[in-house]
This record gives sequence, structure tokens and C-alpha cells, in this order.
Amino acid sequence: MAVAGLPAHQKRPAILLGIAGATVIRIALGAIALQLLEIIGLLLAGGILLLWVCWKMFRELRHAHHDGRASGQSKTLRQAMLQIILADVSMSLDNVLAVAGAANGSTWVLAAGLLLSVLLMGVAANLIARLLESQRWIAWVGLLIVLYVALNMIWDGATDVAEAVS
Repeated sequence: MAVAGLPAHQKRPAILLGIAGATVIRIALGAIALQLLEIIGLLLAGGILLLWVCWKMFRELRHAHHDGRASGQSKTLRQAMLQIILADVSMSLDNVLAVAGAANGSTWVLAAGLLLSVLLMGVAANLIARLLESQRWIAWVGLLIVLYVALNMIWDGATDVAEAVS
């Protein structure tokens, strides 16, 4: 959804840079996954960050709809990259922790699992970006899914914080 508002010549670089950024983020988070599990409130903070990303996406979709533009063509590559990286930081935690658990302490298995997940995400991103150009309603469905994930993270994170405090 983040690349949908870019001009055609910037979509591919944004996806590739997003994949590279996602790879770096996931490997870095994977390397410290066990320590992250002990941080109370991290899930809550990630949910709040993702909720902010949802708000930005909602505003873009709403403005594109009201202005009659296909997808808000005024977005810059930098804005798309920031949106991709922030969403990935907040949503990668579950993926990283799952791969870290499956890796069972093996750094090589961890890196291979994270690389595979990022490659699959890149393939899906290309397909979805093309589909969004012709079917704008899919962006709204995607926004609702991301909103659901954000609210779920906030709920679970708040529950963790409440249990830790009591």
C-alpha cells in the first residue's frame, strides 16, 4: 500500500529498498529476539506505532478518493520508504520471534528463515502494488487488516503491561 501513491518509475526502487530495509530490520531484531521477549510494553509501543501508520495511510486513501486521483500520486519515495520501514518495524516482531523460536538457537537458520520471509514479502508486494492500481478497494481492505493488527498489538501489549504492574 505504501508504494501505491508513487509514480511508476519509483515503485520498483521503493519495493527493493523496502525489502532491503525489512531484511536489515528483521535480522537485527532476530539477533536480539530473546532480549526483546523480556521487554514489557514493547508490543504496546509497536501497536501504537502501527496505529500511527494506519492513520497516515487512511489520510492518503481518503485524500486520493476525494481528489479523484487513483492513488495519491503526490507521495515521494522518501515518504513511501518511511511508511514501509515504520510498518515493518511494528509488524515484524511476531515474524522475528516465530523464526527465532523455530531456529532453536541457530544463527544460520534464523538468517535463512528471515531472508525467506522477506523474499516472499517482496514477491507479494510487487503483485499487490500492481493489483492496487486497478482495484482501489483492496487498499481499504488492507488498511482494515493493518488496523486490526495494530489494535490487537495494543490490546495484548496493554494486557502484558497491566499484568506486570499488578
